[in-house]
Amino acid sequence: MRLIISPASEVTRVCREARPSHLLRLVSPGQPEHRVDPITDAVLTLVMHDIAQPSPGRVAPDRAMIHALLEFSSGWSGARPLVTQCWAGVSRSPACAFIIACQKRPDASERELAAALRRVVPQATPNPLMVAHADALLGRNGRMIAAVHEIGRGADFTGLVCTEFHLAPA
Repeated sequence: MRLIISPASEVTRVCREARPSHLLRLVSPGQPEHRVDPITDAVLTLVMHDIAQPSPGRVAPDRAMIHALLEFSSGWSGARPLVTQCWAGVSRSPACAFIIACQKRPDASERELAAALRRVVPQATPNPLMVAHADALLGRNGRMIAAVHEIGRGADFTGLVCTEFHLAPA
């Protein structure tokens, strides 16, 4: 199973090359639209700011959005890649990759999945609010939140990159 984390500027190229079955787009309200050719079977767009806690005038990731993400990824078989795309590929997309990994691998240690994500995406700083909602929805009893806290802030962001997070089947 291949989860591909892409910045918005690279998503069309990534989709053309990887031919994913699913594309998860995480966009900020008012963010310029990056046209994506319809080469995927399923697309979900979630509109939210990249914030770790609710803030006046900002759209925070909420439980309903994360529930929609989990419903969307539950339909992903893993036969073809799933691409998750946000503006830079640092916070929201890595959070989604971690959430999907936890969903698809209920037997796996959250700490091991977070550490594996950090190895392939050194700049990853998964959005903690997204992870907290997923932790509750997946019944992980705070272990997802603890795992993300444990890996801490990622390496300094030096530029937009695409990375792949390979997930062994359960």
